Amino acid sequence: MLYKAIGLMSGSSLDGLDIAYVHFQETGGKWSMEIVAAECYPYTGEWVEKLKNAIHLSAQDYMLLHAEYGHYIGREVNRFIAAHHLEHKVDMIASHGHTTFHMPAQLMTGQIGDGAAIAAETGLPVISDLRALDVAFGGQGAPIVPIGEKLLLADYAFLLNIGGIANLSFRKDDQYFAFDICAANRVLNMLAQQEGLLMDAGGQLAAAGSLDPSLLGSLNGLEYYDQPYPKSLANDFGTDIVFPMVADAGLSTSDALHTYSVHIAAQLKRSLQEISTREGISLAGQKLLVTGGGALNGFLVEAIRNELAGTGVEAVVPDRQLIEFKEAVIMALIGVLRWREEYNVLASVTGARRNSIGGALWLGVEA
Repeated sequence: MLYKAIGLMSGSSLDGLDIAYVHFQETGGKWSMEIVAAECYPYTGEWVEKLKNAIHLSAQDYMLLHAEYGHYIGREVNRFIAAHHLEHKVDMIASHGHTTFHMPAQLMTGQIGDGAAIAAETGLPVISDLRALDVAFGGQGAPIVPIGEKLLLADYAFLLNIGGIANLSFRKDDQYFAFDICAANRVLNMLAQQEGLLMDAGGQLAAAGSLDPSLLGSLNGLEYYDQPYPKSLANDFGTDIVFPMVADAGLSTSDALHTYSVHIAAQLKRSLQEISTREGISLAGQKLLVTGGGALNGFLVEAIRNELAGTGVEAVVPDRQLIEFKEAVIMALIGVLRWREEYNVLASVTGARRNSIGGALWLGVEA
């Protein structure tokens, strides 16, 4: 059966709203996909500040922003539909929202962007709150993309997504597992912004810098890295813990970017070695798919390949569309699975008591 869905993703790097319109075909339990159209609509400076500061709002102002952002998302989707002539061609929308609070130990996660508001603006069925049920079942609520990796990208043993946070998925037999590795683009972007740049495009500043062994050692010694998976990170790990450490080191921006990029690569290698030891999976001859905005950072990809050189793992960077929109594509699939009332979050990944069919459904379409 063919499903035509829009997936929406707003990552912790705050670069913009990712929108992907995808055709999914399911035949005999086998899934395939075609990305028909995809765009990132950058946030204005005003929206960056609103989303960045949402966690500091009063309860009332937070809920007002939740509604406002939902209506904003809906209008952006309408703009996307008009730009690509998709009127009457969309079955449903699946919106991740923008993560604000993520406290799975207290059985709570929060993503703003009211699904009801999106449905009201678009007049389409909307699936939102994709992580909430998993967290209610005691899971980390993250990562949730492995269901899409299982159904759509099964050729890869390891899958790395480098967004605001870097996370890693892996397959053992027919089960998938995943966890957050470390803060990534959120910290790199904050460093680049010290130079008046939105980001270090291509990793050019990092490439011009030098490694600071002292800072690298301090970063690699952070307590989170010793915790066993499954585990996940909130955005404030990067903003409130990691970035101040890097800033306090007193390095030039280039040296800080260089060192932090090497740190990301080192933690990836450490994670792969932990998986190999715990799960008895040989790394030799395996392929690692690298997606997310960090896959466009040439210096970071080079650092990753240098770290993995002795492991036998090959880092594969796919076409740009999959790099940039993999998460939005998988959000669309998660929405389709919710519509079909099939499991769309895997307990083997999150540590929940059971698999779940996550997502609240808002029927914006007229009866």
